[in-house]
Amino acid sequence: MPASRTDSSPAAEERIEDVDVSTEMQGSFLEYAYSVIYSRALPDARDGLKPVQRRILYQMADMGLRPDRGHVKSARVVGEVMGKLHPHGDAPIYDALVRLAQPFSLRVPLVDGHGNFGSLDDGPAAPRYTEARLAPAALALTENLDEDVVDFIPNYDGQFQQPAVLPAAYPNLLVNGAAGIAVGMATNMAPHNLIEVVAAAIHLLENPDATVEDLMDFVPGPDFPSGGIVMGLDGVKDAYTKGRGAFKVRGKVAIESLGPRRTGLVVTELPYQVGPERVIEKIKDAVQAKRLTGIADVTDLTDRSHGLRLVIGIKTGFDPQAVLDHLYRLTPLEDSFNINNVALVEGQPQTLGLKELLRVYLDHRIQVVTRRSRFRLARREERLHLVEGLLIAILDIDEVIQVIRTSDDSEQARTRLREVFDLSEVQAEYILELRLRRLTKFSRIELESERDSLKAEIAQLQALLGSEVLIRAQVARELEAASDEHGTPRRTMLMNAKPAAPRPTRGAPAPDLQIADAPTVVVLSTTGRAVRVDLSEGQDLTVPARRSKHDAVLDTAASTIRGELGAVTTAGRVVRFSPVDLPSVPPASVQLAAGVLLRDYLGIHDKTERVIALIRFDDDTPLALGTRQGVVKRIVPSGLTPRPELEIIGLKPGDAVVGAASAADDAELVFVTSDAQLLRFSASAVRPQGAPAGGMAGINLSAKAEVVFFGEASGDDVIAVTVSGADGVLPGTDAGRIKVSRFDDFPAKGRATGGVRAHTFLRGEDRLTLAWIGRTPALAVGPDGSARTLPPATAKRDASGQPLPAAIGSVGRTLV
Repeated sequence: MPASRTDSSPAAEERIEDVDVSTEMQGSFLEYAYSVIYSRALPDARDGLKPVQRRILYQMADMGLRPDRGHVKSARVVGEVMGKLHPHGDAPIYDALVRLAQPFSLRVPLVDGHGNFGSLDDGPAAPRYTEARLAPAALALTENLDEDVVDFIPNYDGQFQQPAVLPAAYPNLLVNGAAGIAVGMATNMAPHNLIEVVAAAIHLLENPDATVEDLMDFVPGPDFPSGGIVMGLDGVKDAYTKGRGAFKVRGKVAIESLGPRRTGLVVTELPYQVGPERVIEKIKDAVQAKRLTGIADVTDLTDRSHGLRLVIGIKTGFDPQAVLDHLYRLTPLEDSFNINNVALVEGQPQTLGLKELLRVYLDHRIQVVTRRSRFRLARREERLHLVEGLLIAILDIDEVIQVIRTSDDSEQARTRLREVFDLSEVQAEYILELRLRRLTKFSRIELESERDSLKAEIAQLQALLGSEVLIRAQVARELEAASDEHGTPRRTMLMNAKPAAPRPTRGAPAPDLQIADAPTVVVLSTTGRAVRVDLSEGQDLTVPARRSKHDAVLDTAASTIRGELGAVTTAGRVVRFSPVDLPSVPPASVQLAAGVLLRDYLGIHDKTERVIALIRFDDDTPLALGTRQGVVKRIVPSGLTPRPELEIIGLKPGDAVVGAASAADDAELVFVTSDAQLLRFSASAVRPQGAPAGGMAGINLSAKAEVVFFGEASGDDVIAVTVSGADGVLPGTDAGRIKVSRFDDFPAKGRATGGVRAHTFLRGEDRLTLAWIGRTPALAVGPDGSARTLPPATAKRDASGQPLPAAIGSVGRTLV
C-alpha cells in the first residue's frame, strides 16, 4: 500500500486517493486484454474481419470507391477511417489496408491497390504515394448494407454509425484466413479456395448432419495464394476436426537444364509468406557454414511478367535431387504452418473446426437474407399503399381537385381527403405533394402496372419469409453466384506424403551429395539425343518392350558416371565431357526419348555441327574418320592431348566429317557416295596419324558427288540400306525409294578407288539421300524420331528398291 500524499498549498484543490497497486494493475490489464481481444486482434467468425479491416471496407464503400471508379490516395482513405471510425494511429490502419490489397497475402484480395504495396521481402510505399479502391470481391462483403441486414453501432465518439458486422456474401474467414496475436491467445487461419468452401457450405446447408469427413470431400485442404505443396494431410484433418493442427508446405521446384553440362533447381512457388530473399539468405548461410554442398550459385529472376523464378545452380557431379532434399531441411523451401482457428462467436473467442466455422457463417447469412427480405417486404408494402391511394385519386381527380381548392389550408385539405376518399394520412399527404403532370392517363397505366408488380413481389417475399427451406435455397443461390463471380482454380497441390527429414543439428557435418561413381553406358541416338544408363555388376542393357521415339542408336560408350568421354563432331574435333549430368534411364527399358540433345549438353552453338560418335580416351583401338570429300584417317584416342576441345583432323574448306567408328587393322571401312557408289576396303590400308594430319584419300569421287556415309563393317549379318531421291525436291513431298541388301554382295576394292554401284536410279532420281551399313537388327526413324519399318534384306546390290510410304530421317542399330 503506497503512502498517501498531501499538499499543504492552500491553492491545491485536487483530490488524492490511496489505491492498491495490485488491484489497479489487475483491472487495467483486464481492460487492455479485453480491448485487444475484442477490438483489434481477433476476427469475427461471421464476416472474417477484424474491426480495422471492417471499418476500412465500410468507409471505402461509403466514399463510393467502387471498382468501376478511379483510385484515390491511400492517405485519404486512412484519414477518413481514422477520423470517423478507428480511434488509433494511421500506421496500423495503413498496414491493414496494404494487407487487404496484397495478392500474396489474401487468396481473394479485397482492395485494388495502385502503386507499390510491398512484397514478401520489402514493405510498401508511404500512403501518400499509393492509391486504392475496392476490389470486386469486397462489394460482395458490403452489399445490401442499406437494407437493414446487420446492426449498426455508434463509433468511438457517437457521431457516426458503423456496422457491427458485414453481410459477407461468401465465407471470407475461411477463404482469406486470418492471423493475429491477442493477450493470452492467438489466431492463425489458413486461406482456402473460394469454390471449394462455397461447395462445402452449400452441402452443409442442405445436409446439417454432415461430418467433417464429408466436408473434406469438398475442402480437401488449404489453398495458399502463393501455391506450394502441402505435405501430409493428417495435420489438416486435425485442424478441421479440432481447430488446431500443423503441416508442412513445400515450394514447387523443378530440375532443369540451365545450359551446357549445367543443371539447376528452378523454384516457381514458395510456401505461404516466404519470400525469395529469405530463401537466398538461408542458402548462403548454410553454404558458408559448410552444412550444404553442391550449390554453384543462386539467381533471383523474379519479375512482374513471369512471376517467381529462383534459379539455384548445381555443381557438376552433384545429385540435384539429393541437393533439393537437403535444401528442404535447411531452408524455408519447406516451412511449417500451424493452424489455430480462434475467432469471435457472439463476442466470445472460440476455437472452431471446419464444420463450426461454416455453421456460424451460414447462420449469419440466413439472418442477413431474412432481415433483407423483411426490409424489402416493408418497403414494397409501403409503396403499394401509396400507389393504391394514387389510383383512387386519379379515378376521381376532379373531385380531388375540388376538395383541395375549397379547403382553407393544407391541414384541412388532408383531413377532408381522408374523409371523402377513405384514405390514410400517408396517402393523403402523398396526394397533396403530387405534381399535376402525374395526373395523366399514361400515369394511371404505369401505376396499375406497378401495383401488380408490387403485389407479385410481396407475395414472393411473404412466401420466402414463411419457409425456412426457401430461405436456405436463396442463401445457396447467392453463394453459388459469388463462387461463379469470384472463384479461381486451386493453386496449392495436396500430397499425402511425408515431409523432409528433421533439420540437422547445428554443427553437424554436411552430407555427401555428390553422385556416386559407378559403371555406366552413354547411349547416343541417330537424332542426337543422349542418356546415361547406370549398371550394377553383371547387369546388361535390354531392348524396350515397346519402341519409343529416337530409339535408333548411333553409338554407345562405356565409362563411369564421373569419368570422361569424348564426343566426335562433324567439324573434326573432339569435345571432352563427363556423363554425370546426363539424364539417367533404367537399364531394364532404355528409351532415348528421355534424353537430352547432346550438342546442347556440350554447348555446341553452330547449328550445322553434329555429334557423330563417342570415344573413350583410354582406348588403344584406332578411330577411323571419313569426310564428305572422300578423305579417310585413323587416329588412336589414347594418344590424344588432354584438352577440353581438340581438333583431330585437318579439314579442307567446305569439308566435314560424315562418320567415325572404332576400327582395328582387321576391320573393314566403308564409303557410300551420293551417286550410289560403295567402296569397302581393309582398315589396315590406313596407317594411324597424329591429330594435326589431314588424312589420306579414301574414295575417288566423280564430279559433284559427295560421301553420304562412312563407317566400319565387320562380323556377320551386315546389311546395306540405301534411299534414293531427287536433288531439289521439297522435304516431305517425296519419301523416295529404299533398298536393303546383304553387305556380302558388295565386293571389296582397294583404298582410293571408285567402288561399285550400290543403287540404280529410276527416272526423276539423281542421288542417294541416305545410306547406312551395319549389323542387324537395324532401326529406322523418321525426321521427327518416330519409328519406321525396314523391308527385308533381299534386294540385289544394284537394284532400284521399292517406294517408301513415309520419309526416313536416319537408320541405326539396337542396343543389343
